[in-house]
Amino acid sequence: MGFKPIPAAVALALTLLIWFGIPVPEGVSPQAWHLLALFVGIIAGIIGKAMPIGAMAMLAITLVALTGVTVPELVDGKPVKNPAGQAMKDALSSLNNSLIWMIGVAIMISRGLLKTGLGARIGYLLISWFGKRTLGVGYSLAIADLFIAPVTPSNTARGGAIVHPIMKSIALSFDSNPENGTEGKIGKYLALVNYHANIITCCIFITATAPNPLVVELVAKATNSDIHLTWGTWFMAMVVPGLVALLIMPVVLYFLYPPEIKQTPNATALAKEELRKMGPMQRNEKIMLAIFLLLLVLWAGVPEMLFGVKIDATATTFLGFSLCLLTGVLTWEDALKEKGAWDTIVWFAALVMMANFLNKLGLIGWLSDYLQAGISGMGLDWAGGCALLVAAYVYSHYMFASGTAHVTAMFGAFYGAGLALGAPPMLFALVMAASTGIMMSLTHYASGSSPVIYGSNFVTMQEWWKAGFIMSVLELLIFGTIGIMWWKVLGYW
Repeated sequence: MGFKPIPAAVALALTLLIWFGIPVPEGVSPQAWHLLALFVGIIAGIIGKAMPIGAMAMLAITLVALTGVTVPELVDGKPVKNPAGQAMKDALSSLNNSLIWMIGVAIMISRGLLKTGLGARIGYLLISWFGKRTLGVGYSLAIADLFIAPVTPSNTARGGAIVHPIMKSIALSFDSNPENGTEGKIGKYLALVNYHANIITCCIFITATAPNPLVVELVAKATNSDIHLTWGTWFMAMVVPGLVALLIMPVVLYFLYPPEIKQTPNATALAKEELRKMGPMQRNEKIMLAIFLLLLVLWAGVPEMLFGVKIDATATTFLGFSLCLLTGVLTWEDALKEKGAWDTIVWFAALVMMANFLNKLGLIGWLSDYLQAGISGMGLDWAGGCALLVAAYVYSHYMFASGTAHVTAMFGAFYGAGLALGAPPMLFALVMAASTGIMMSLTHYASGSSPVIYGSNFVTMQEWWKAGFIMSVLELLIFGTIGIMWWKVLGYW
């Protein structure tokens, strides 16, 4: 049998319950409601591991194509021509998403760091500096992400293509390998630190992730440009609570998923000895390092800053991969063997497709309006009402595979609701801006870097979701206390 009966039955029951058992709410189209049923069922199947995630993704694409839930009955008052063909196009639409291909190709490039030994060399260097304790290695990864965040607008490139290969090399150097069942030695802990450092740094800089500039624009529109968050204003507001979160996070994860290897007093000497054995850098290592630095410069947007020439982040990733192939650092056979990359492209495309059409069909907008009206009618003061709005905004991200789509669909309505409740505009803007980063900590499909790090298989889905929820609560508390007090000191409210 190609599926697990019990989780498959639960997923099917949830789908049928929403589709047939719950009446379509007023203001929601039947297509949107039925797509929600499929989405909930697929997510339930993934969580319960009814089938491998790639297989669940193929099932999702098939169901969307066959049911036609993305195709409206009328467009401009006329029936849709070839609705079956349109449904198939919709089901496959996200395979044309540049972010998804960036993720997959970045995974392929990371193989070059391992194949050439450059990743191991970097790993041993980090171990030689911070390797006396596992906690120190965790902090080194967090600091590395923090340093490159201001000039790396893609958190996918930063966490998935730059820091993650280094993290993976460190784990493998300690023989912590999911293929051998030894991920608990150190790799599980480091993978979680890798991801959550990536998310926290998204909160600190406008330029650290794609949704942040959109937040700035929506806040300006909602306040008729009375509030326009500059790079400096954002940084000053977020740096204190962000650094507190970054300092606490490795310790929390250390106790939540304690690594088997905690103290390694001989690790520094061992790393230096391994570096001595490796000798000077070889040709392919040097080429890989040059490609790595080129990617870093292009991803950071240096050509645009210096010369006004903008190079797309996904095009940059393809350039890096092509250079790997042209120089022989990687072969096409290496790319074909990178099963995780191809698997990620398929399952992430399916989830993004469903989330995008939930937005396009108006379900997310309806949900936002419903929550806004409900909270406004409770008679709460602005602080209590805004707390509920923030909680709803953050945890609705379980339904999203894109931070940008989430912000586009919900930020304006939720920020407007907070202002209607009487919240200080600047204060609530900063709270919502921080929440936009925090929400990406939740799931293995919550942001572009999550499928890359999750796809290395150091962390199970249940462990990932548990850590994500705990970190989201902790970060909301930090920004909701230390952050608000710091913003008061700055005179922002």
